[in-house]
Formats: sequence, structure tokens, C-alpha cells
Amino acid sequence: MRPRLFEFEYQRACFTARLPADYLYSPAHFWLAQRGEGLWRVGLTKFGARMLGEMVDHGFGMEAGAPVAPGQIIGWVEGFKAILDLACLVEGRFAGGNPALETEITLVNLDPHGAGWLYAVKGRPDARCVPLAAYAQVLDREIDGLLARGRAGNEGCQGAGEPGIGSRSGS
Repeated sequence: MRPRLFEFEYQRACFTARLPADYLYSPAHFWLAQRGEGLWRVGLTKFGARMLGEMVDHGFGMEAGAPVAPGQIIGWVEGFKAILDLACLVEGRFAGGNPALETEITLVNLDPHGAGWLYAVKGRPDARCVPLAAYAQVLDREIDGLLARGRAGNEGCQGAGEPGIGSRSGS
């Protein structure tokens, strides 16, 4: 994992994460990082990856260069706990999946905000993607909801820094 200059240490209940401050985030627990003029990498946040469990497989249903739009299903990821359809978060052209995941899918869990990125798109992010401060509020509401339903809490923690949050089903 590479160190980042600007990170925010998020903590709520027994979930902690170091979130890059210069990324955009979706309410569905994905991040977007600009990696060049109009090129965006997209990946699962630590919270999103934790909810899916250990990654076991992934795939994309399109070729590089294909036009994409926000909300369009472009692929899937399979975790030990669930399978999730990947809805595109950028309007533009699909630039491809992360080639490193072909041999090391566990990068999604080991370095979710870095080497574990899922796909890249050249274009413009969906307007529903928000900066870090707004995403922290999304996390607060989600974790508080899980606590209220008895699905997260100290008794569910699996060690320091682990959320102890139950699985979600489907997409």
C-alpha cells in the first residue's frame, strides 16, 4: 500500500478506515480518483469491501472504449458474502478493468483505496458522487442504522479496526 498525503481517519462504532481526502465517493460505497485528464479509477471503499467479504471473483460485460453512463451495469464483483452488480459512476468511455485483479483479486480487500481499484472510465463523474465530508455523513447514517437494527456493535467486532457488520444480500 502506498502512503497518501491527505487522508482522513474515520471511526464510528468499531469501524475505522483511512479515507483519501481527494477522492469522490458514492452513496453505494464506491470511490472515484482522478488519474489524468478526465480519467477516473473506481473502486469499493473499505466499508463496501467489508460488507461483501473476501473477494473471490469479478468480471466486466464490455470492452475498453465502449460508451457508458451512470447507473449502467458494467460488470460484477463476488465476495464471500454476496455478489454485487457494478453500476457505472462515470459518463464517458470504459477504459478497462484493473489488470492486477486477474491474478490478485484480494487486492480489493487488502488495499481497497489504492491497488484494489476495480475499473477506469474516461469522462465525467456522476453528480451524485460527493466529497469526503458528505461521504462520512453517509457512513454515519449507514452504521447508525446497522447499530439500531442490532447488526453491528462491539459484540460483533472481529478485532481492532474491523466493522463487525453483517452481510448484505445481492446488489
